[in-house]
Amino acid sequence: MSETSTKPYLLRAIYEWCTDNGFTPYLAAMVNGDTRVPREFVKNGEIVLNISFSATSGLKMDNDAIHFNARFGGISREILVPVENVVAIYARENGQGMAFEVTRQPAQADDSEKTPADSPAVDSNASTAAPTLTAVPSSQNEPVEAPTPGKPPEHDPEPPKKGGRPTLTRIK
Repeated sequence: MSETSTKPYLLRAIYEWCTDNGFTPYLAAMVNGDTRVPREFVKNGEIVLNISFSATSGLKMDNDAIHFNARFGGISREILVPVENVVAIYARENGQGMAFEVTRQPAQADDSEKTPADSPAVDSNASTAAPTLTAVPSSQNEPVEAPTPGKPPEHDPEPPKKGGRPTLTRIK
């Protein structure tokens, strides 16, 4: 008997935490042929959706997919996001939530509509290299150095400064 993934349970838990605390839950997902979303709102193969009670109708978070209806530009649309395509769920107000590793690169649904200029550059080592984290500068004047493979990242001696509006930043 195969073990059920923890991802759908964590998604439901973060959603419940957001609603219990009066936050607006947002869902970021990779878009492919299995994903039913309005394509005009997809950017770089991803979409961010407001999944709050007031923005959705009939929200159902199953172990394999998230289904709901939502209005986009006044038009009701049926949305389906496979759980395996979910990249993150977080509170809009403070950025707190959880990011997930997408286990496989979703295929693009409409490759024929893409032009070469729209296609992202593909790193030939991307499938074998492990993802890395880098520091996000607090101002645009601070340079960010990419970590050297095999070398542990250096730790900053001073803690990050408090204040300002928190954000969720994904670094690819």
